Amino acid sequence: MGAVASVLVASVLWGTVGPAQIWADTGMHPVSLGAARMLLGGLVLTVLTVRPTGLRTLWRPGARGWVALSVLVTAAFQVCFLQAVERCGAALATAVAFGTVPVVSGLCARVLSGERPTARWLWGTACAVVGIGLLLLPGSGAQADVLGVVCGVVAGASFGVYIAATKELGARGADLGAAAPVSVLCGGLLVSPFLLVAPDGLAAPRAVALIGWLALGTTALGYLLFTRGVGRLSAATTGTLSLTEPLVATVLGVALLGERPGPLAAAGAALLLGGLALVSVPRRRRAEPEPDPVPAGG
Repeated sequence: MGAVASVLVASVLWGTVGPAQIWADTGMHPVSLGAARMLLGGLVLTVLTVRPTGLRTLWRPGARGWVALSVLVTAAFQVCFLQAVERCGAALATAVAFGTVPVVSGLCARVLSGERPTARWLWGTACAVVGIGLLLLPGSGAQADVLGVVCGVVAGASFGVYIAATKELGARGADLGAAAPVSVLCGGLLVSPFLLVAPDGLAAPRAVALIGWLALGTTALGYLLFTRGVGRLSAATTGTLSLTEPLVATVLGVALLGERPGPLAAAGAALLLGGLALVSVPRRRRAEPEPDPVPAGG
């Protein structure tokens, strides 16, 4: 129960990212906000969790390329997700992003490991594709424009690739406890020049409070809780608990921010979340048939 509670609280914290960005209304450019979040959150995580022995495992010849890829997709996720929230609203942006994740992670598993797609994955992918199509239809009533939905899809795809890169790092003996903080911090450094390009609103009190929450609450604390629990849970259970993130974003977006997507947009978001649930909720195992009794003397 302690592991379940840790992952569940982390998912709740991550679900507040989009609503907090909209509610704060700082006027900061999403790329600048993402850079500040990654720099501060990644720095705190690195100081608290990374050890020299773990860092050395990331520089092994078989791991370096995957570390570089994880840095790139971490930066892409942060930037694109915050852009999607600004254009689509918290509920729809989170639905688009996390409805795309299992599609891309499944494709990566097929390419890298030769895993055959399951029927559940195929149905979940179909739901995600149709859901995104509904959001892009004219007259959907959504706050989103095409670029906002595309940013959400790119964010979800980036996170799916990050999952695949993390698995490859683990298979090569890299310390995953060091890989994530390094990815976040280096991703922040990668996009940090944008802080000089668009510094507007960075020093405002509301912006400082927002950056503090996103960096310390949702990044540092969320990651620490997630890593504490994920090692003691199955992948299926972790996926199910992670459904809390889009659920929290949707509830906060509708209840506190007054987001009211139109019928087509609501149907698209429902399909995205339904597809995510389909591939995440663990299947019940069939009861094993009892062996036939051995005949006497057999």
